[in-house]
Amino acid sequence: MKKTEQLTDSMFYIMAALTKPKHGYAIMNLIEETTNGVITIGPASMYTIIKKLLIQEWIYLHDKSDARRKTYQLTEQGRNVLEEDLKVRKRMIQLAENGLKEGEE
Repeated sequence: MKKTEQLTDSMFYIMAALTKPKHGYAIMNLIEETTNGVITIGPASMYTIIKKLLIQEWIYLHDKSDARRKTYQLTEQGRNVLEEDLKVRKRMIQLAENGLKEGEE
């Protein structure tokens, strides 16, 4: 398995939201709704991250017909990066869950 750059939590959430085409406002809403408001990503942070993801070619501009509502989506490479990062995060959770269970014994 090749080592990819680890995603920040915000990058992870944005990429996870872009498995289907979405515009910025929909991305922010989905993240906030999915996390019951625990995680919010403001517009400035989100668009900074979107620029980075575009440069990395992990997302692409899906539809720019409305300049105020550009929609983005994961590229195949972005999907692979997200899948690899998800595997790492699952192992992190498993480590923590196992540690907590052992601590109760």
